[in-house]
Formats: sequence, C-alpha cells, structure tokens
Amino acid sequence: MATRASSPSWKSPAPDSEGSAGNSSLPEPRAQSEGNSKKIRQQVFADTTGVTEWTSWFNIDHPGGNGDYERLEAIRFYYRERVCTRPSAMEARTTDWVASAETGEVVHSSLEKGFWCVNKEQPYGRTCSNYHVRFHCPPVQAYWTDWSEWGSCSTGACGDVGVQVRQRRCVSNQPVPLLLVPACQGPHSERRECSTAPCTARWGSWGRWGACSATCGGGRRIRRRTCVKTSETVRCVGRPMEIQKCGKSRCPDKCLMVCPEGLPSADCGRCLCEGHVLQGEVYTVAGVPVAGATVALADRPKVALAQSDPEGRFRVPGVCSSSPSLLSVGKERFAAAAVSTSSNATGLSWVRAVLGSTEKPYISKHPENKVRHEGGRVLLCCKATGSPTPDKYYWYHNGTLLDRNVLKYEEDLVLRDLKPRQAGLYHCKASSPAGSIKSTQAFLTVIGRGTPACNTIPEDNNVRLPMDCVQPGTDSKNYNAGRCPHNTCAGSLDSDLRCRDGAGYCCGVQEMETRTIDCGRYSLPIRAVTQCGCKKCVQPSVMVRGRVVSADNGEPLRFGHIYIGKERVSTTGYQGGFTLHIAQDTARLVVNFVDPSEKFIDTPKVFIFDKRGGSIYHDVKVMRKQAAISINAGETNTIELGEIKGEDPIGQIVIPPNSFHRENGELYQGTVKASVTFIDPRNITTAAAAPGDLNFVDDEGDMLPLRTYGMFSVDFRDEFNKEALGTGAVQVLLDTQHVKMEEHIPKMKLWSLNTETGVWEEESDFSYTRATGGSHGRVKREERTFLIGNMEIRERRLFNLDVPENRRCYVKVRAYMSEKFLASEQVEGVVINLINLEPKPGFSSNPRAWGRFDSVITGHSGACLPAFCDAQRPDAYTAYVTAIMGGEELEAAPSSPKMNPNIIGVSQPYLNKINYQRSDHNDPALKKTAFRINLAKPNPNNLQEANGPIYPYRNLIACENAEINDNHFRFFRVEKDKYEYNVVPFQENDLTTWTGDYLSWWPNPQEFRACFIKIKVQGQKEVMVRSKNMGGTHRATKGKLYGIRDIRSTRDMREANTSAACVEFKCSGMLFDQSEVDRSLISLLPQGNCRRVGVNNLLQEYLTKHPPVPQNNESHAYTMLAPVDPLGHNYGIYTVTDQNPRVAKEIAIGRCFDGTSDGFSREMKSDSGVAMTFSCPERKITRESLFQRLQTNPGQTLSQMARDMRESQGLQVQRSSTQVVAYPSEQRSRSQGRRVSSVSSTSRRRVTSRGQLRQ
Repeated sequence: MATRASSPSWKSPAPDSEGSAGNSSLPEPRAQSEGNSKKIRQQVFADTTGVTEWTSWFNIDHPGGNGDYERLEAIRFYYRERVCTRPSAMEARTTDWVASAETGEVVHSSLEKGFWCVNKEQPYGRTCSNYHVRFHCPPVQAYWTDWSEWGSCSTGACGDVGVQVRQRRCVSNQPVPLLLVPACQGPHSERRECSTAPCTARWGSWGRWGACSATCGGGRRIRRRTCVKTSETVRCVGRPMEIQKCGKSRCPDKCLMVCPEGLPSADCGRCLCEGHVLQGEVYTVAGVPVAGATVALADRPKVALAQSDPEGRFRVPGVCSSSPSLLSVGKERFAAAAVSTSSNATGLSWVRAVLGSTEKPYISKHPENKVRHEGGRVLLCCKATGSPTPDKYYWYHNGTLLDRNVLKYEEDLVLRDLKPRQAGLYHCKASSPAGSIKSTQAFLTVIGRGTPACNTIPEDNNVRLPMDCVQPGTDSKNYNAGRCPHNTCAGSLDSDLRCRDGAGYCCGVQEMETRTIDCGRYSLPIRAVTQCGCKKCVQPSVMVRGRVVSADNGEPLRFGHIYIGKERVSTTGYQGGFTLHIAQDTARLVVNFVDPSEKFIDTPKVFIFDKRGGSIYHDVKVMRKQAAISINAGETNTIELGEIKGEDPIGQIVIPPNSFHRENGELYQGTVKASVTFIDPRNITTAAAAPGDLNFVDDEGDMLPLRTYGMFSVDFRDEFNKEALGTGAVQVLLDTQHVKMEEHIPKMKLWSLNTETGVWEEESDFSYTRATGGSHGRVKREERTFLIGNMEIRERRLFNLDVPENRRCYVKVRAYMSEKFLASEQVEGVVINLINLEPKPGFSSNPRAWGRFDSVITGHSGACLPAFCDAQRPDAYTAYVTAIMGGEELEAAPSSPKMNPNIIGVSQPYLNKINYQRSDHNDPALKKTAFRINLAKPNPNNLQEANGPIYPYRNLIACENAEINDNHFRFFRVEKDKYEYNVVPFQENDLTTWTGDYLSWWPNPQEFRACFIKIKVQGQKEVMVRSKNMGGTHRATKGKLYGIRDIRSTRDMREANTSAACVEFKCSGMLFDQSEVDRSLISLLPQGNCRRVGVNNLLQEYLTKHPPVPQNNESHAYTMLAPVDPLGHNYGIYTVTDQNPRVAKEIAIGRCFDGTSDGFSREMKSDSGVAMTFSCPERKITRESLFQRLQTNPGQTLSQMARDMRESQGLQVQRSSTQVVAYPSEQRSRSQGRRVSSVSSTSRRRVTSRGQLRQ
C-alpha cells in the first residue's frame, strides 16, 4: 500500500573500513561524537519522489554477544524478493516502538549494509536494545547497471592510437510494462582514446656452443641467438652469433720427451722400460703394513700407478731402474711420503715408504697484543706446525678476511701507516690438507695523534686500613692511595717490526708522595700515587707449580718425566712436586707426565697459567695402570671397559686374532700382557685425572668442546722381554644403554689424544651392531645394541668415546678475601674448577657421572667457566665447582639452613631454577669447598635471567665485563682475622702493580722472599698478634714503616689451652736498588694481657752474635733485627723464596704450621719449631666495680675519679709525638691501668693516713 513516511528515517554513509564483531560481518565505522558522547545524531531524510512504499518490519538478530546486527544481506537471504534492490531510505525502531534516534544509543546504518549497534560503544556500560528495521522502496525502479570493463583497443599494431568502449544497460525490478517505466537518464556507452605499447626488439638468450672444428692445433666454435621483435619496423642491435677459438692444445703428433732409457709413455708423461719392475712396501712408523696406499710419481701425484696390498706391498711395471725416480706415497689419515728409487742395472727397483699419521695444524706462535702511534707500523706473527706442514695462512681483522693481494701477507702480517680504524682484534688461520686451526686473537691499539699514551691521573685505589685505625670525622676504613691502570702503551722501541716487542711499555707509577693517615690515636704513613706515565713494563716470571699424585690413594709420582712437546723439561720430586718456568710468549701449555716405573698411565695436561706473572699451583691426579692380564695373540680377545660394582661395562675392546705386531712390523704370536686402564665418568673421583682439556678442532679451525663417555689407555707388551706391541684393526664397542641423551648417539665418535698439542683427534665414526652381554650386576645375559668403531693402536695414546656438544654456556664465579663479599676484596689468581655432571632428574643415569673438566683463573672481574647447558630442561646438565689458591681450598657461599640470595650472589627466582647446593647442604660433616648447580640456559625473554650467573656461549664478553652487582657465584677464603698493610700499596695477585720504592715490602718483582716467625700462646683464647716492620739499618729506610701484619693465633687441637700464630715479617736483605742491605726492625706484639715467658735459645744466640741487638725491656712485646740468613724451624723462623709472593707465603705458612723446614700442614702443631712463647691468661676481677664503689662510698669514689682524670690529662700532655704503636687502645689502657692503679693505691694510702691523723 502506498503511504508516506510517517517518521524520520536515517541514511548513513558506508563505513571507512570493514571489520566484524561477533557473528556479524558489518564494520564498525568511526562514530561521530559531541562532547563526551559518541551518540549519532545525524538525520538524513530520503529523497523520494512520486509513489513510494515501505516494506514490512524485519528483526533477524537479537542483542546478544557484541550487539544487535540487522544486516541487509541476511534479510535478503531470508526474505528473498521482499526488499527491493536499491532502497532509498531505512527506518529503525526498538521492539518497544522507540525510534533509534530517541534511545540515546550509538547506532550505525547504511543503505548498502543495513543497521547495527555495538555494545562496547555504548556509554555507562549499557547494552544495545533489540531493533527491527524496514526499508523504503519506490514501486517502480529503473536504474543503470554497473559499467562493464573497457573493451580492447581498436588497433592491434604496436605504437598506434585507437578507441576503447564500455557499456551499461537500463533495468527495472518491477513487472510494469516498459512504456510506463521512466527511462534512465544518461548515456548507455562511453568511449576513450587508447594506445598500444611501443615497438621493441631484443635478443634472446645465447644458445650452447657448437662443437669445436678441431680437437688440437687450433679450431673454432660458434653459438647463436635470436632477435625477438614486435614489428618488422624495428631491429636488434648487435650480432646474432659469436665465434670462439678452441682446441688450443698441442696436437700429440710427436712426443718431445727424451728418455735416457726406454720410451715415452702414451701420454708422454714418463719413460717406460719394458721388463723393468718397481717393487716396494709401505709401513707405518710403528712398523705396521699399510694397505690401500696410493703410489704415484711426485710430479704427477694425481695419476695413481699402483696401490699397496694388505701386506703393504705394491708393484709398478715399466719403471726404469737405471735412473732414480721420485715417488709420492699416501693414504687418507696419513701424511704423504716422498721416496726415491735407487739406480741399478738389474731392471728391478725396490723402495720402502714409511707413513706417519697426519696431524692437524697446531699454532706454535700466536700473534701478540701491540700498541702503536698513528702513522707507525706493526708486525703480527703466526706460525703453525703439523703433518703435513701448513702451507696457507689467512689473516682476519675483527672477523673479516684481509685481502692477501693488497697486504701481501703470508705467515706474518705487516701494517704500515697505521690509522685508528685499523685498531681491533687480529687472528690468523693456518691450513693444510689435514685441516685448519685459528690462533688466539691479538688486540692492536692505535693511539691517535695528540693523544697521550697514558692517562696521567691515577685511578682510585682504596687501601683497607687496620681495624683500630679510625679516621677522625669519618667512619671510613679505607684510604685512596691511587694506582695506575696496567695498560700497554706505545713507548720508544728499538725496532717496531718484531714478532714480540722486546721491552714492552705499560702505564706505571711516575711520581709518588708520602702522606700521613690520621688514625685518631696514632698515624700511619702511606706512599700515594700522584702521576702516571708510560714506562717499561715489569716482566715478572711466569711459573707453574704443583704436585702429581695418584687419583686413588694420593701416592706421589716420584721422579716422573715431564715433557713439553717432544722435549723433556723437568722431573717430579720425591713427593711428586714440580716447578715449570713458562716462556712469555706461551699461549697454551701442554705438559705430559710420564712414569718411568710404568705404575701410572701417561697423563697429558693442559695447564692454565697467569700471564701477569707469578705461579699457579696445580694438584695433578694420575690414574694407576690396571694390572696386566694374559691373552693369546692368536685368538679373538675381548676386554671390557669400566668395572664398577653392580654396573655393566660401558664398552668393550675386541682384538681380532693375529693382530699384534712388533715395532719392526713382524707379526707377534704368543702370550700378550695387556693392560687397559679406563677412566670411567661414572666415578666422580676420576674427573681430576682426565687428560687434556677435552677439546677438538673443527674443519674451520675453531676449538670446540667434547663431552666424554669414557677414556682408556692401552699397553700391550711381549710376555718375556716386555717389548711394546702394536695392533692392526681393533674394534671398540660402546653400549648405548649408557648414552642417556639419544641425540648424542648419531654424533658419537672415537678420538685419540695428541700428547704434544693436547687436542683430541678423530679416529673413526661409530656404527650400530647387536651383541650379547650382561655379566656384571646382571643375572641373565641379554642382547643389547652397541656402537662399534675401528682404530689401530700405532703409538701410546689415550683414546676417548666422545661426542661434540653445542649446548654451551659460561658460568660466572668470583672469589673474595672474606665472607663479607666486598667488591674491594676480590681475589685474583684463584683456580676455579668446573666438572660437568651427567644428567640427573628425568634420566636413569648415575647422578655422580661426569662429562667434562675445565679450569679458569680469576681476574679482576672473576672467571667465566665454559660448561654444557640446556634451555628446555634446567636439570639436563649439572656442574660441580671448586676453587683453589696455592693449594688452599676456598669455601663456597652457604646454601643451608636457608638459601640467601644476597649471600650466594644470585637473585630469585633464577636461584631456585638453578638449585644451588653447597657440598654440605645435606650433610654438615662434609667439606664446604664446593657447590653444585643445574646448568639452566638463561631465557632471553626473561630479564631476571639476563644478568648471569649463566650466560649463553656467544655472550662471553658480557660475562667477562659483568658488573659486580650482577648475578655470580661466590667463594671466599677461610682465613679470618688476618690483615696486611703496606706503606707502598701492592696487589700480590697482580705482580705488574709492583712499584720500585725503598719502602716496598717486596724489593724484587722477579723473586719474592717470605719470612714467618712462629709464636706460641698459652691461654684459653686465641689472640691477635701484630708485627710492626720498620727500616733498621739502611740510611733511606731507618725508622720508617714498611708495613703491618695482623694474624689471630690458631688453636692446637692436641693440646689444651694452647695456640700458636705464624706471623709474617719483613725479611732483611737488599732493597730494590740492590746496593745496600737493610736489617728490618721487627716488633712482635700480642694483644691482651700477654707476657713473654720464653725465647728460642738458638734464635737468641743468633741475634746476639749478629748485632746490633735491640732492647727488649717490655715483657708484653719482643723487638729484633730480622736475620739476614734463611734460618730454619730450629730457630722458629721459616723462609721461602718463590717467583710468586702468595705461593711463597703459602709454603712458608704450611711449614710453620707443621713446625718443619720441608713439611706442610694445615693443622697447627704448637710444640714444634717455636721462636718464642707468650702467656696470655684471662684477667680475674679482684676488686669492686665502679658501680659497687659508688654505692658503698660515693664521695670518696667521685673525688678519686676527679684526681685520676687530672693526672691522666697531665700524662697525655707529656706523651711523645705521634708514632705507630701496636693496638694503642689496648696498650694505653694497660699502661694507664698500671699508672692509675699505683696512683689510686697512693691516694688510698694518703686517705688512710689522714683518717688515722684525725683519730
């Protein structure tokens, strides 16, 4: 029915962008707002003319979910033809008949989309109402359809102009006669001009070259191409064919070779003599025949003439015997050998070739750090050894390969006219057919023009003051004495083109001044640094010391041979001790310990050492050889690897029959004495005996870690003359049940250790096999899967069942002087050891199994130890960490009774993830010198795990440069109540900080002499003992302080009420100028109520015979001039000289504790080797306290106190000038106590007399 709209209708434009909400595909357009409201108030009346009508009301959605959506598409789907194609208007009302404009809700509408209301757009948390809509449709609608696509261009020629046409048609959606339908306004077609692409012509790809017109002597060949064009009016530029010369080789019409005997071969490569034969044999260095070796002429190594048979023999016919021929013999894993035949007239030649194993390149000379001025020049050197000798060298700057053609380098790299941009890291890479190796990185510093070589302003250096030194006006226990940064600088070199700068230059002390520290009751002198400058570096000796003992019972390796490379350099002592002097240019120290008595296996070790000088102590463990068993060389023999009670062996060695041979290659038949020693990772005590450092070199020359499943050493000997025997092919089987990480099985390899380089070299891969086993700990024998590898035992080497591991991290560890963990008390030079343990949770393996052993020395920022880790399973790998300094084990931060993140040094919750536990966590009776952790790789998305203590392998620099407040694990020295003060500050852990001064405690940086005196204390409590050390006889130091040493006495556990102290004092001797001896004046002062009761007779006699003899009037102390001679324990004096001050002191303290001149102990023996004895009884209260006297007689007590105070002030005025005294507060209280006591006694007597007079 035709009506007019009785209510306003809304017409909304289409949304800007389409989206969906709930089940609706309607977009959410930008709502227009007025003030704080988003309500749409736009009313648009439909423009309708003529006769119109409204549809019925539609409601297809209810306002659940995201709102109410009345989509026009959905309405047409349900109601088909009830809605016209193009409505002209729309009206929306709620089901309660409220117009949408009056609801106050934010709504949207579109004649193309429909009507929608979104809940989240409504104010005050309201939800949309339920709407129904209707549409306004004219009864008769005639409209144009959409334009069609443009037609094709009327012209087909390229580069021409034509016309394009598109059309539309007028349609009606009502069944009304055509004459009654109003005609559509406008044209039904459109035309536009068009043009075609320009005419082009281009060449197609070249075809293949045709055949050469001649095979030799010169010919030609042709190739063609086709022109592809769009019109005949254009052409391609260029030629359609190319001609190339070919067949340039000389035609073999005539061989020009002149043979002194015989005729040239068909290829004109050598002379052939008919009937002549070359015979030969190929052996290894151990005399084993080599099968499959290739024989060729040296000038044509790729043309094989013959191959050796299983017995190592070969035969080459046609080789002329009248003249010598040079042959090349080689095989994979062997270095090629060049041999020459001998000339004879018999027609028969014979050669013997000996092949040595290939050795991967090994860097023998690494580039060193250099400092140069801008415009200068520098030489960086690199040298590698190996078999064959490396013949190619490559140099890299900051990881980028340098152009050989530009810099013209080989082994050495020369840089001239240096620029600051050339500073950075340099390393070389050496290559040979056997592999590659990279050197360590050297840092080149280029100082720009006008830039000083050193910063003249000293850095802060806070020196800890004595405990009784309180500076007035401050609570500080430190004094800033300054120090110079130990940086290399560019000094005046006699030659700047040397591999190693002869006398390096470093930033050192240029000027010092003497200052006085006010400690309140006394003063201390100190030499403070005021200016730094570039001067020659201190070159301290670098040493490695240690002791070699067996891993099972500590038996020393007596008189063992020590090898570095192939050279025997030293011998162990009776107690297994050794000392090695290290060359300054040593980058990697590989030492091999060989037992001439054959009780222990040969043990190569890779030692870490401190390049800054001094010596590092190593406690070396060696494995005892297994007892030899007798086997028959003519039978198949199986030797099991790993003998742990209740556990199956890890693997087996299977030796085929007739495999043994002598050194000359002769087959050995008979009884063999076989000793196979297996280092079983399931036994944690064998970790320290692991040889080498479990590293290998990959194809790119990078040194990468291995994870071991066991190592073994074999020793086969003749039963009678004990001659060492070798073997041919031997099989090694590994039981896969012991490989708990399945991803390791495909990567498992068999390795052998190169005793000269300390690097593990690949022997063979493993393959699968099935075998029967199970007699150890098993009742039933069963079939299991084994990995099988092959090897030949050619020399005395260690073999390894290893797998490369790429899940690597670094663990941050720091060492401190005490359990206070102060940043200023970090200890350098501590050897941190980390043992990678076998996985525990989630795996059925023994939790005590280990897989790797590493050591690192702490520096100024601690140490970063390499370790295996896992990101998916925090407990996949665990580690056992210890710390040793000069033979002393440091304690780890405690984990019980409750873990304290502030003490351990790791914040939560990462600490719980790591599961830190000190060794005494579950058993307080165990030592406290180690901790165990889970090696959980840090999550890069977790900020709490980004700052240590575990760092990803590629973040080594971040680990090394970590701040002191970042997470780290901690060790501390157990020594308590110990203090050292030097007037000239010196860090014993960095010998390069030594300063040449008359008051230096150590006068020579090349040699350090430590002196200790043993003092016995009789008393119930331990007491502090101080040594005050002053110049005694030298004109430059007489009466001046060298330093102070405090130490608390140690209780003798064997004797009641007795303790003893090993007190360091300044040794007498030459000062740093080496011109005059100074006998140091030593004052020994125990704290408390102590009285000297005895002096060693021999010491007293020595001091009397070597005047002058200081006066010892006070019984509470002892003063002496330090002896010049190195007296022994009979005098109570212990003197040790070493290239490292801490090692010298540790040895001297160990002897002092033991009371002998050559022993070592950590338990105090107070009845041996004592210099003097003090009695320090506890004071007894024999009179009334002040409070009691005030109660009984207040007047007399107050009067007495006033007199005592006046007399005390008078005594203070009479005191001498400020001087260094020992424990001034204690001594002052004692002296004042004695004086006040005498005065009080006199006063009391006076009072008594006056009282008697009054009576």
